Amino acid sequence: MKAPFTTEQFFLVFEEYNTSVFPAQLIILLLGLIMFWVVVSKQKVKDQTVGGILGILWIWMGAVYQIRFFAIINPPAYAFGSLFIVHGIFILIETFGRKKLVFHYNGRIKDNLSLFFILFGLIIYPAISFLLEGNLSHTISFGLPCPTTIATFGFFMLADKRFSKYLLIIPSLWVLIGTTAALQFGVYQDFMLILAAVIANTYILRNKGDVPKKRKNQQMLTVKNIFERR
Repeated sequence: MKAPFTTEQFFLVFEEYNTSVFPAQLIILLLGLIMFWVVVSKQKVKDQTVGGILGILWIWMGAVYQIRFFAIINPPAYAFGSLFIVHGIFILIETFGRKKLVFHYNGRIKDNLSLFFILFGLIIYPAISFLLEGNLSHTISFGLPCPTTIATFGFFMLADKRFSKYLLIIPSLWVLIGTTAALQFGVYQDFMLILAAVIANTYILRNKGDVPKKRKNQQMLTVKNIFERR
């Protein structure tokens, strides 16, 4: 499907965004690095920190990038922006209301792949964007939809079995939209969207998340009590 705007208009949106919101990009990058550090740590507020920042980022992308900037050249962005805002609210509800967004890093292959997706969205994607464009004002940074979606899939892969799978829907829908940029505008790093989405959806939908140690102990005690009663 051909986009209703030109390549020049597409990158002009990023130029307008980068110029208008600076230095918000640096603050968002710092928040991303905090999430990365916290998710591999044993901090007690790890889940609230990661879930809280992630939820706010999706609301930011919906309200600021999609509705404020992208909708100027692409009216459907009003719908995308609304979905992004809803997704951010869902993440906040799962984090602070239902408390079902719980993260674990155990150093396994899956966990390290998750960290790669997070780092790709945080640092590698923007670096490739800058190298391809040679223009800082055209750089697609963390806090914009595609790199943030890639990182989001990485964070979701670190969630345990309590993860609410409906949270995969809106990021996965955006993958279908976002990859058109790779095909039509030469944003080749967007192909990572497809890889991250396929791996994250496959892993999470197969329900292979980690069970918290406390719950494992409770299950073991329950089984032990059953055998003792016999």
